[in-house]
Amino acid sequence: MTAVVVSLTACNEPKSDNSTNMSTKDSTSNFSLADAKTEIEADNAIFASDVKKGDSAALAEHYHSDAQFLMPNSEPVMRSNMAATMGGMLRMGIKDVKLTLLDLTGNDDLLLETGTYEMYGDKNSLLDKGKYLVGWKKENGKWKIYRDMINTSMPAMQEGK
Repeated sequence: MTAVVVSLTACNEPKSDNSTNMSTKDSTSNFSLADAKTEIEADNAIFASDVKKGDSAALAEHYHSDAQFLMPNSEPVMRSNMAATMGGMLRMGIKDVKLTLLDLTGNDDLLLETGTYEMYGDKNSLLDKGKYLVGWKKENGKWKIYRDMINTSMPAMQEGK
């Protein structure tokens, strides 16, 4: 009975040009998940190149103006502090990063990327490896990192070692 009432109510609601119905939005847009994946993979390659260059300002530019970087053992980093945070990570010895996109899903408004990362220091020494989730959102027509969360797969350090 509830389903019938909901269906009848939905049929009687006025239609709006600003519909948020995902199926309508997706069917009327030119959005292609395959094209979005190509863009994200290209941005990930540039991100890795910016790490190799040690360019914290360029790294910060990958992030949306409302971005948050969610690292283990710290408070969220907002976009206004992104360059300083990236600079601190680079000064800790990160010389290279390998990002592997495993899955990408979403629509023309928001994408969710799942992947793995490896961070390397001097002489290609592995510093950290783990998983990540990145939410992408368009800003000025370009996909930007909106939310970035990393989770190490390395064992926790034990006290006294």
